[in-house]
Amino acid sequence: MYINKAFLFGNLTRDPELRALPSGMNVANFAIATNRVFRDRDGKKQEQTDFHNIVVFGRQADTVSQYLKKGSSVFVEGRMQTRSWDGKDGEKKYRTEVVADRVQFGPKPSGSGGSKRSADAEESGGAGEEAASSGGSGIEYPKDDINPDDIPF
Repeated sequence: MYINKAFLFGNLTRDPELRALPSGMNVANFAIATNRVFRDRDGKKQEQTDFHNIVVFGRQADTVSQYLKKGSSVFVEGRMQTRSWDGKDGEKKYRTEVVADRVQFGPKPSGSGGSKRSADAEESGGAGEEAASSGGSGIEYPKDDINPDDIPF
């Protein structure tokens, strides 16, 4: 048995492009950047950025093009695919991309001027915020930023 599965979490490098196939199905194309931090042989911290082309079909393509924009965080689950075509100069061209089965939106950038949740909590006197933090349905995130150097692996 063979496995072709890709999981990527990164930021969009450009706005999604929405197009329609001859069959009428919508397709969205976008690219994301992922970063990797490592130490080289000399012990110096290095950072490497990789760029990935993503293709989404159907209803998810509509949603992606409507809600995501350059800089948005996104988690993509899908499969790798390489396609080829003949260029205008007669040379064979190749493109490897991730055909997404599932796209999940990441957190919004903090510079967006505040969230609706915090505005609702202010209007209700903070009761909404208490309910959200004491309820079992939400995830409690640490208030401080996590330093990648503190992670043991």
